[in-house]
Amino acid sequence: MKVKGCAADCMSGSMNIGTGKTSFACCNTDKCNVQDAPDPSHTPNGKTCYSCVGQSCSNIMSCSGSEDRCIKATGQSMVVKGCVSQAICDATTTTSVPNVQSISCCEGNLCNGAKSVTQSMFLCCFLLSFLLLH
Repeated sequence: MKVKGCAADCMSGSMNIGTGKTSFACCNTDKCNVQDAPDPSHTPNGKTCYSCVGQSCSNIMSCSGSEDRCIKATGQSMVVKGCVSQAICDATTTTSVPNVQSISCCEGNLCNGAKSVTQSMFLCCFLLSFLLLH
């Protein structure tokens, strides 16, 4: 799926939560978004993070491209974990994402914890949609 539009707070980079990977690209001139965002890189960069798939958040994934951080976002007994670019972490706050209680990014390998929490596909889709459309 490709989404294009205007954004007040723009970020470039990629995010991978194991069940989906997306990339974001920004530009700042009129109609500059005629070009699609580049496909996210699948070249491993040596970084590893926990990811949520199904009911388990203890899966380990290899990050790729510009994904130099691990992310963990929690809602009401829900969690999303994966790899993310620093620019996306810098632009994301809990006040800008409704129904999300906390969002944290960290730099070390596997720093986003392996504790198992029930995952909601809704939260995954909502977080990705929000980042794409906001």
